[in-house]
Amino acid sequence: MNTYTFQIRKVLVLLCIGLLTQFAVAQEKATIEWLSWNEAVERLNTDENPKKLFIDVYTDWCGWCKKMDKDTFQNPKVAAYMEANFYMVKFDGEGKEPIEFKGKTFGFVPSGRKGYHEFAAVLLQGRLSYPTVVFMDENLQMLSPVPGYHKPTPFLKIAKYFGDDVYKEKDWKKYSESK
Repeated sequence: MNTYTFQIRKVLVLLCIGLLTQFAVAQEKATIEWLSWNEAVERLNTDENPKKLFIDVYTDWCGWCKKMDKDTFQNPKVAAYMEANFYMVKFDGEGKEPIEFKGKTFGFVPSGRKGYHEFAAVLLQGRLSYPTVVFMDENLQMLSPVPGYHKPTPFLKIAKYFGDDVYKEKDWKKYSESK
């Protein structure tokens, strides 16, 4: 084998390694398309096969909310599953934008130094704890709020319970004890 052929093979091998690295990096950076409440409701009403709704209720000052964003929602497996099965909504529990839900308008309520959004209080069933995620079906019926920080693997188990309609056949306790 001459030097020229060896150099070409070397370049081809390096090119392949580079492409494989780029592909691996792209796979690791699965991202979630976060929607506003109105955008998600619009999709529910217009998509031929609507998905369920997932709402991440957070606040700007919540450290655990930021940790869950980074550790859980940026996990490639979590992001891919959530994108495939849910419309993903980020909702600031202290936001000021009015929200329309089931014929009622919910708004911001000043309280103490900050305040809270009435819709957050409804979603979280009066327990304003952050982070809390909320699962709703395609008809905007509440399935369950789930409070607290969750690592990727336990979170994915919760998400699949609702996303795969397991909740219709099995209660959480039996499901969580399986697998």
